[in-house]
Formats: sequence, C-alpha cells, structure tokens
Amino acid sequence: MSFTNLKMKSIHTHNPVILKVEGLKKYFPLRRGFFQRLAGKVRAVDGVSFEIEQGKTLGLVGESGCGKSTVARLILKLLESDEGKIFYQGQDIQTFSEKKMKPLRKKMQIIFQDPFGSLNPRMTIGQTIEEGLRILGIQNRQQRKARLQKLLEMVGMSAHSADRYPHEFSGGQRQRIGIARALSVEPDLIICDEPISALDVSIQAQIINLLNDLQDKLGLSYLFISHDLNVVGYLSHKVAVMYQGQIMEYAPADRIFENPQHPYTLALLAAIPNIRINQKKDKENKLKVLGGEPPDPLNPSPGCKFQTRCPFAESHCRKNEICLKEISKEHFIRCSRAL
Repeated sequence: MSFTNLKMKSIHTHNPVILKVEGLKKYFPLRRGFFQRLAGKVRAVDGVSFEIEQGKTLGLVGESGCGKSTVARLILKLLESDEGKIFYQGQDIQTFSEKKMKPLRKKMQIIFQDPFGSLNPRMTIGQTIEEGLRILGIQNRQQRKARLQKLLEMVGMSAHSADRYPHEFSGGQRQRIGIARALSVEPDLIICDEPISALDVSIQAQIINLLNDLQDKLGLSYLFISHDLNVVGYLSHKVAVMYQGQIMEYAPADRIFENPQHPYTLALLAAIPNIRINQKKDKENKLKVLGGEPPDPLNPSPGCKFQTRCPFAESHCRKNEICLKEISKEHFIRCSRAL
C-alpha cells in the first residue's frame, strides 16, 4: 500500500489543546540472579513532550521498541510514570486517584494492534459493544439496540453482525468492531496503537479512511502510533519522530516530509518504498541506509542516543546531552548539527 500520492493534512488553524504531555519518563527496572538484584533500568520513555489539539491527529512514529506503546499506556494511566505531567483538557491527571480517573476513561479510549486479542471470544459483538453503552448510562434495552445498530453502520458493519462472535470475522472486520467499541462511550480522544500493522495491505487503506471519516464527522482527536512514516504522514496533522525513548523531531506533517532535519527522520523517509524512484535517487537513498547498532538500553553512552548510527556524529554529540529545540515555528529537533 502506498499513500505517497495522497494529499497530507495541513494545519493552518489552531484548536484548543486536548492533551499535553510534559517531560514524561518511565524506567523499567531489570533484575537478575537468585536474589533479583537490580542490574539496571531500561529507559523506555525518557523525557517525552508533545500536545494534541481538539479534532487533530498527532502521529507518533519510530522503530519497534522505541517506547511508542509505553507512551500510550502512560497517557491512559495503565502504567504509572516516574516523572512528567499529563494534562487532559487542562487537568493534570497524574495526580488523579483511580476513582477520580474513572469518569475520564470514557473520554480517552484505545484501539489495539491485535483486534482479535482485544475482543472477548465468549461474547457476541453486540454484547461487547453494549458494555460501553451501559457505562454511558443507556439502560433502556431498545435504546441500546438502536445505538448498537448505529455504531455498527458507522464503521461499515451490518446490524446482523451483533449476534456473531469474533472468530467469525476477518481481521479488518474485527478492527472495525474494535473501533465501534471505542466509540460506544463517546470519547474525545482515541489512541490508535498500530491499528493497521496486523492487517492485510489491501485492508489497511480502508481502516485509515474510516478513521479519517470518523474524525471529520465526530471531531475526534487521535494519537496515531505507527512504525510506518508514510501512513502517519497521510493521516496526521503533526508528527513526532521517536527513537530510544526520546522525541527526535516534532513538526507539522507537511514540514516533516518537505523539509526533514534530523538524520533519523531522513533515514525513515529513505526507507519508504517508491516504485517511481530513479537511479540517482536510488543512489542517494543507499547513502542514507543506517549503519551501526542501537545503544545498550541498560548502559547508554553519554550524549545523543542516535550517535551510534548517525553518519554526522561528532565529538560534541558523544559528550553532551542534546535537548529538543525549536529551529523554526512549530518545528522542533534534537540534533546539534541542525541547530
């Protein structure tokens, strides 16, 4: 599948910020031996900051293992962060107890990578979605049935699907059901944790277009997590490029594609397949293929985390911590060379 020729979303207007993350950190302890002594800490998320506007999409992109899904779980408070702040509609939810957090969970939903694993195999699709409708406070059976039918039609499923079980559907259909379940509690923010990576290529564009249509109709905000920069560029208004727990580049989507600044972003863009590529461009892309090895997560070297794979790394990069700086309006980068 290729989204290369499709027009990317522009971001000329500014909406109110629905989610703001500041300096988010999560370190996982690693224990070894019979006595489970602390051998070190894996810095899964190491000072991540971004914001999402109402009705807009932020694409969070990076290689597997860079900490994208951990960020999603921290935002939903499925994991507790070590440091940082999470503001949802201006409220710092880091200080919220589980009781105080419960009403907000209706407003923040998640679509999982594996649609089959996220559905209860012993419940029909109707029973699964009606759970959310009960949480929303719809007690009348006829009202729930009408709302269930509307949700299924909204995601491109027939009303007869309600009486069937998850194993009776294809992967794409199950993901549509997962989207309907997320919509059942009328959320404002949906975290899409690699929702198309487990699907056939022919189905991926359908799900992307469905998410796009739902955003236009319902005014939803998305945090769209993926390792595919091509897909993220089509769906997102802004893009955050993540590597080893840190944001390396953060800018409007069109600027990331038209004027990328960080060497890691350049490498990700060079990895996008293009059947129209010419011989000269092919040679340029080969020069951008990443070498080296990622840093040891338990014992990272001082300085930039990308230094072991960066073709432009200098002595300054290996000694000093590089901070995320704004190089132009709304364009942030963590690289001393670009600064």
